[in-house]
Amino acid sequence: MIQNLINDHEIILASGSPRRQKFFEDLLIPVTIDVRSVDEIYPENLEGREITDFLSKLKAEPFKDLKANQILITSDTIVYCDAKALGKPRDHDHAVEMINMLTGKEHEVITSVCFTYRSKQEVLNYTTKVTFADLTREEIEFYVANYKPFDKAGGYAIQEWIGLIGIESISGSYFNVVGLPTNLVYKTLKRILKQ
Repeated sequence: MIQNLINDHEIILASGSPRRQKFFEDLLIPVTIDVRSVDEIYPENLEGREITDFLSKLKAEPFKDLKANQILITSDTIVYCDAKALGKPRDHDHAVEMINMLTGKEHEVITSVCFTYRSKQEVLNYTTKVTFADLTREEIEFYVANYKPFDKAGGYAIQEWIGLIGIESISGSYFNVVGLPTNLVYKTLKRILKQ
């Protein structure tokens, strides 16, 4: 059990996402929330998981003051469709545009998780393939107006109404689409704590 390994370690989660915070609560892993702002800008030549790897490492940069017993976890998620990265929508129209781009197609949800500890850093990533049904403009507009998914990559949350009516298939971790590949995070943290 990972709880027996934590002992005097402090796990810092640098994420303002309530979904990611709830995952750690559900995993019974106590974390300290510490979010430090960075400009989430990446080089234009990066593709797919290169983008999330870069951004998850970038989010760790402000933490120069980590102690020996602290493990920092930073992460980033994008929706990747037609070789284009979709982050969080700016506003209502942008969210509608994003979902409209996804409707009737398969896309990838890519999450990278960066673990920084004892002057080391390792980045892992996970990809889930998601296929949307054909959604009408009315359904998309209804979802965005009522659920306001402006803090969600790709402008949607699979656990909300749109997921219930719009997801035809999923290949890979459901929890990754919600915001974190929990199995991968648990296994990696367990291994680090055993070192």
